[in-house]
Amino acid sequence: MKIIAADYIYTPKGFLTGHGVAFAETIKEIAPVKTLQQKYPDAQLIETHKDSVLYPGFINTHVHLEFSSNRTTLTYGSFIPWLNSVIEDRNELVKKCEPQTMLNACNELLRSGVTSFGAISSFGLELEACIKAPQRVVFFNELIGSNPQTIDVIYADFKERIKASSMHAENRIIPAIAIHAPYSVHPIALRHAITLAKENEYVLCAHLLESQAERSWLDTSDGEFQAFFETNFNQSAPLTTAKEFIEAFDGYPTHFTHCVQATKEELEHLYRQGHTIAHCPRSNRYLGCGRLAIENLKVPFSVATDGLSSNNTLSILDELRAALMLHHQGPLQQLASKLIRSVTSDAADILKLECGQIVPNKLADFTVITLPDTPKNLEEIPLWTILHTKEASQVYIQGEQYV
Repeated sequence: MKIIAADYIYTPKGFLTGHGVAFAETIKEIAPVKTLQQKYPDAQLIETHKDSVLYPGFINTHVHLEFSSNRTTLTYGSFIPWLNSVIEDRNELVKKCEPQTMLNACNELLRSGVTSFGAISSFGLELEACIKAPQRVVFFNELIGSNPQTIDVIYADFKERIKASSMHAENRIIPAIAIHAPYSVHPIALRHAITLAKENEYVLCAHLLESQAERSWLDTSDGEFQAFFETNFNQSAPLTTAKEFIEAFDGYPTHFTHCVQATKEELEHLYRQGHTIAHCPRSNRYLGCGRLAIENLKVPFSVATDGLSSNNTLSILDELRAALMLHHQGPLQQLASKLIRSVTSDAADILKLECGQIVPNKLADFTVITLPDTPKNLEEIPLWTILHTKEASQVYIQGEQYV
């Protein structure tokens, strides 16, 4: 048993002061520190720095690790030039992205306070790094392929990757399913994958309406994607519409990524169906995709980093700062609180994890943030956390300290 004390503890009922948390692998009790010491006299007392905040471990719901070697290779600024550069340089980037490179990316996530993340895996190459990483990983085996002649082979490989990721529960690996995008997955394979997710209760995610190029292609078979598909796949029309793709997920809550170009009606449909959104503000900006108007969004969302193929860091703290600056329409303190919730309790609900809140019986995943000075108002702690923090002071996963 251990007891961790902090000046401020983030709970569903607000910030507590003068309290501590008793924990082993799970949280046992939250109470004044002296009360906990009397009840658990043999527990180790862990003290934090002055003006520290104890948060649940942060959760990054959407990360790509396979291009973690990218720095200045891929083209930013617009989606199709970026996609063309991915195709042109993919083999070289994957070759350079050794397991240690991906493990370094996991460590960057850890230093920013991320104790759980969703890894989107196209080929299964990240599995070795995720097994070695201390975090809890929802391992999204991604299905991609629209050619009907090859879909059986692709789907068989997809199922084998799911099987491989299912064999490492002791390493905190949780198998899950990702659908790449409406323009890149054959409708028959899509239906099979959704059925598989339902049968096994896998968490399910999919990229959706990230760019204007995707919007135009799905709606009218034109735009920048027209030349892309004719050149690379000899394809002159999409295999599905946005409406058909979205409705294929009806009845099974799914975590859709981006949704920047989704219409008001489509977002309303996602809300009614219990779906959620992974919001990646820096990726959307770097690829020229636009802004998801979270100030008007009824759909629950998480803030996520995407991968180093479309970002410059995997720090969730950097991402929260970017979101704070990008969404200037709403009150600052309220936005900061919403953003913190999006990477704690909301993200845990999305990934179906038993963490994300400091309450009894939840997993003892903690991120300690040390503020540069004493806050005058408790309500402003989320804002000061986002503005002033570069790295977490301490990080615990299932009761063990890793930072």
